[in-house]
Amino acid sequence: MMGPRASAWTMTERGAAACARDESSFTIGPSSLHWDGDSLVIHIDETSAPLPFPVRGVISIRPEWIGETGFHLDPAGRHRWHPVAPRARVQVAMAHPSVSWRGHGYFDSNFGEEPLETGFNDWHWSRAHLKNDVAVLYEGTRAGGQPFELALRMDRTGTWHDMPPPPRERLARSGWGIERLTRADPGARPFVRETWVDAPFYARSAIETTIYGERATAVHESLSLGRFRSPLVQWMLPFRMPREG
Repeated sequence: MMGPRASAWTMTERGAAACARDESSFTIGPSSLHWDGDSLVIHIDETSAPLPFPVRGVISIRPEWIGETGFHLDPAGRHRWHPVAPRARVQVAMAHPSVSWRGHGYFDSNFGEEPLETGFNDWHWSRAHLKNDVAVLYEGTRAGGQPFELALRMDRTGTWHDMPPPPRERLARSGWGIERLTRADPGARPFVRETWVDAPFYARSAIETTIYGERATAVHESLSLGRFRSPLVQWMLPFRMPREG
């Protein structure tokens, strides 16, 4: 969680005994998600890492529509991506740290039958809210070296449309040297406005770009699974992602 007055990071890995779910809720340790019929309500009760301090609060995600289409990221369907709420209203009310916010947001899910690092070498993803639509760009390289790419636009009826991928553009590398790529209209010069997460194998940023004829601020991420697989990064992970159970 990043904010102008406070920031916090928590990603604790827990075993199956700490998890429970039914058709409308999902609990992981002391935190939980619950669908109340209109909104996904997320109760956060965690401890940050590596410096331990409480991270507690509530996030409410009210979709403008529900995305009913999921996408396979590999031919065998071992990795799937589901943009559940491509456009949503989000309300954040954190007690620790003291952060509150209302605005537009997005909610998706990646899931599959094998670890990400088994199926992929890298990927680059971005999402932009346009005037009426949502644009999503998704591309990368599978573990065998085969490229994949998606260029999608969702309209106000909740229908995804395949779009021709715009030309590829290179962004500035992250502080850890992660390559960052995106797509933009011909002649556009997208750039990184702010980097929110800068890790040895992952960067999450805000970029300024022009896509499908509209100037937009997009949320962008680049993930290097080659970096993630390295013994040094695996040794470092528990300091930022503690494991319980």
